[in-house]
This record gives sequence, structure tokens and C-alpha cells, in this order.
Amino acid sequence: MENPMLAAVKTLLKETFEGPEANGSWYTESKPGSGLFGTLEGLSAEDASIPVNGTTIAAQTDHTRYYLWVARSYLNGEEPDKDWEASWKITSVDTNTWTQFTSELQHEYTSLLTTIDSLDSLDEQTVTGMLGAIAHSAYHLGSIRQMIKAIKVPSQN
Repeated sequence: MENPMLAAVKTLLKETFEGPEANGSWYTESKPGSGLFGTLEGLSAEDASIPVNGTTIAAQTDHTRYYLWVARSYLNGEEPDKDWEASWKITSVDTNTWTQFTSELQHEYTSLLTTIDSLDSLDEQTVTGMLGAIAHSAYHLGSIRQMIKAIKVPSQN
């Protein structure tokens, strides 16, 4: 039987990235495409490169990917070399880079779920790290959704 804490963590991570399941939502909108992958899906590299309040959707996306990598590294007992500022330096991306960013985000998300499935025991630091990954990713999902509203403002005639 699966550990209830691990099951809850995976449920909330899946909602954050994949969107809510058919039977409802814990905290995102209860409609398809509400997760991070659905939110990013229709964005072009140009959209992802538009600055909003000093950052871009591309930077938010890469920062989220980076955070997942750091969290996964810690869960695997590794001490990663961290450079938190690097992802925030991204100002624009071309189509290939944007595709790479979204693919790498998907890879890190999938890898984190695999790591969670491999955990034998849970201590306070491990649980806190997993919950932090949910909170941090949800924060950036909200930020990106607000940025999209800012760049997709309907023209005023």
C-alpha cells in the first residue's frame, strides 16, 4: 500500500503540472489545461519572451525546471551546485530554445515523480522538500497565468 503522504504529494504535483483530474480540483481551476503544461502549451517563443514586471515567462519556466532539478537532487541525497540567479537572466528565447525549456520542464517533473516513487522512508526534511516543490511550482504557475493575462490584453478600440 502506498504511503498516504507520498500519494498526496503526487496528486498535488500532478494537479500543478498536468492539471486537475476529472473529478475536480484541490486548488487550480477545475477545467482542462489549468496546470502548468496546459498553461504553457499555447504560448509561442515570442509570448514567452515578452517582459512583464522585470521577468519573462521563459525565465519563470526555466526557474521552475531548475527548482525541480534541485529538489530532486536533494531527494536523491545529492548536494547540487546551485546558481539560482542563472534562470532569471533569461530575457528571450527562440522557438527551439522555448521547445527545449518546456521539454526539460516535463523531464524534470517526470524525474521528480520517479524519485518520489523510489523513496523508502520519510523524514521531516524529505517531506518539507516535497511540499516545498509543490508550493514553489504552484507559485510560479500563478505568476505565469497572471503574466499571460498581461500579455494577452484584448485591444481597446
